[in-house]
Amino acid sequence: MRFSGKTVVVTGAASGIGAATATLFAHEGAVVFAADINEEGGKMVCDQGQGDLRFVHCDVSDTASIKALMDSAASETGGIDTVFNNAAAGGARAPIDEIEPDEWDMTMDLVLRSVAFGIRYAVPHMKGRPSTQNGGASIVNVSSVAAIGPGYSPTAFAVGKAGVLHLTKCAAADLAQYGIRVNAVQPGFINTNIFTTSLEIPEEMKSMAKAVIAQSSANAQPVARGGQPKDIAEAVAYLASDAASFVTGTSILVDGGLTVGPRHCWDEEAESPMAALLAMEEQVKAAAAAGAEAANT
Repeated sequence: MRFSGKTVVVTGAASGIGAATATLFAHEGAVVFAADINEEGGKMVCDQGQGDLRFVHCDVSDTASIKALMDSAASETGGIDTVFNNAAAGGARAPIDEIEPDEWDMTMDLVLRSVAFGIRYAVPHMKGRPSTQNGGASIVNVSSVAAIGPGYSPTAFAVGKAGVLHLTKCAAADLAQYGIRVNAVQPGFINTNIFTTSLEIPEEMKSMAKAVIAQSSANAQPVARGGQPKDIAEAVAYLASDAASFVTGTSILVDGGLTVGPRHCWDEEAESPMAALLAMEEQVKAAAAAGAEAANT
C-alpha cells in the first residue's frame, strides 16, 4: 500500500496507460481522480477497479477544464500528492511540408500544452505535501520514444513529446524549492488505442490492428512481446513513490529495448550494415588479388 492516504490525479484515465495507472494507484491505497473526456470509459474504469476511484470529466485541450479538475480533487481531499499527466492523442499525421497551422496547434495543445497546464494548476495544491522520506509531492509526465528521434511517430507528435522531456527538466528545477519532484516516462510501442484511433478503418477492425502493432513491435525490439499498459503503470508508480525520493528531472524509457539500436544489436542472425561493408571489402580484396594473380601468370 505505497500510496495509502495519498491523492492522485490521472488524466486520460478511461483506457490504456491511464486506466492501468489509475487502477494500480487505487489498488495501493490512493484516492484516485480518474479524468478523461470519455465519460463512459472513465466511469467503467472506476466501477471495475478496486479502491477509491472517482471519475472527473476533463478535456485537457481546455485549460479551464484542467484547472477545474485540480481544484476539485484538492477540495475533496485537502490537496494533491501525485499528478500523472498522461492524456494525449496521436495528433496530425502530415509531414512537416504538408501540415497546416491548425493541425500543428491542435497536436501541441494535446501533447505539450496539456502537460504544462496540468503542472501549472496542480502545483498550488501540491506545495507542502508530506512524505515518509521527505520526497514531497510528485509529478509524472508521459513523453515517448518519439522524443528521441524521427521514425517512431508523426513529426508534430514527436516534437511535442520532445518538448515534454524538456518541460520536465525545467519544471523539476522550478519546483524543487517546494519539494515537488518532476519526472517523465517514455513508452515504446504499448498496446493501447493511441495507434488505432486515428486510423481510417472500421471500429471492428481496430482490435486486429492492435494485434498487428503488438506483433510488429515484438519483432522490432529485444524484449519479444508487445508492451502493455501495466508496464508503464509500474514505472509511474515507482517515480511517484518514496522509493524514488532522490529522483527528479529525468525520464525512464519503458520500450522493450526498442531504442537500443537496429536489429543486429540483439539478433545475431541479422547482419549489420558494418558487417555488410566489411564483407564487401573482403570481396573487393579477393577480386583484386585474383586479378593480380592472373596478370602475373
